[in-house]
Amino acid sequence: MTDPTNIPKELRYTSEHEWFRVEGSEVVVGITDYAQRQLTDVVFVGLPAVGKAVAEHATVLTLESVKTVSDVYAPVAGTVTAVNDQLKAHPEYVNQDPYGKGWIFRLAPAAAVPGDPGLSAEQYRAQVESAP
Repeated sequence: MTDPTNIPKELRYTSEHEWFRVEGSEVVVGITDYAQRQLTDVVFVGLPAVGKAVAEHATVLTLESVKTVSDVYAPVAGTVTAVNDQLKAHPEYVNQDPYGKGWIFRLAPAAAVPGDPGLSAEQYRAQVESAP
């Protein structure tokens, strides 16, 4: 079992290991600490184009690590409004600070985001703790 202690309660989560939070009219998205530990050292972040329309649960981009390539999905349908350009030169931010400097992209939701979308920290913790 992996130690799932770094799961901030104020964020929401997907079963695919993305975290997200609503900030004003946008949704900020990154991958969880659990996900970055599974990937190991991230060496490339294939950032999406600003203006890209994405469906809920659709692949938005890929992350490459020394171990594998992994998709990152949209927690809600919308349009990419910003990307973390710092990740081009510093993909390691995804590993070092996944909930801060390692954020990946922002979305303008296609529809109003419900009050409690995705998984709560407790629900996500239970999912991670039950992982093989």
